[in-house]
Amino acid sequence: MIGMSETTTSAENEVAGVPTTPEEWRAFLERYGELYARVRADGDELVDLLDDDQLEVLERGGRVQPWLGETPAREEALAAAEERLGVRFPPGLRGFFQASDGWTRLEGYVDGVHSCGRVVWMRDSEAGGRVIATYDSIPGNEDEVLLFRRCVEIARGEDYWLLDPTDVGPDGEWAAYEFAPKYGDTTEYPSFSALFHSGYASMEEDDDEDEDVD
Repeated sequence: MIGMSETTTSAENEVAGVPTTPEEWRAFLERYGELYARVRADGDELVDLLDDDQLEVLERGGRVQPWLGETPAREEALAAAEERLGVRFPPGLRGFFQASDGWTRLEGYVDGVHSCGRVVWMRDSEAGGRVIATYDSIPGNEDEVLLFRRCVEIARGEDYWLLDPTDVGPDGEWAAYEFAPKYGDTTEYPSFSALFHSGYASMEEDDDEDEDVD
């Protein structure tokens, strides 16, 4: 029977220098794309991600920085999304959208970050509503169900990325959660930026291990 395990706090909470401004996000996302292409993408995926010139550079052992995001969100689109949800996005999330209105490849079990127009309350999304109903039917999950109902869904796949606008840090950032329904695990981060950075750090670790092997 499904049940919630205790929420854990990621060691990434200690990471400094996570992006906030559009300029910081752009630089970070370029590095993220480069690392993803080198560490995570297989041959077929690389063909989809890179153009012919980039593939040639990669084959020669050079470095490429595929852009895995979208064009920046216009202020009008951000304002419309915030009005629809009844909130103002935290600085780090706003900075992300102003650099890229969504993201298509991520480390882990989410398919990509939603565009600002697709950000939704978890309770209002079809999949999120089903998850909440399932967990609400099991005694002992009351705190987690309340968390889900007040969170917005920023990314989804097998797992979810959630942001809690009621839990605001001194820097104005919302608490963020990576939630794995299959295992009932939630991992808390201090912000969307820190959650995004956790995947980058994981790929860096694997990249370092590959270099050690070589």
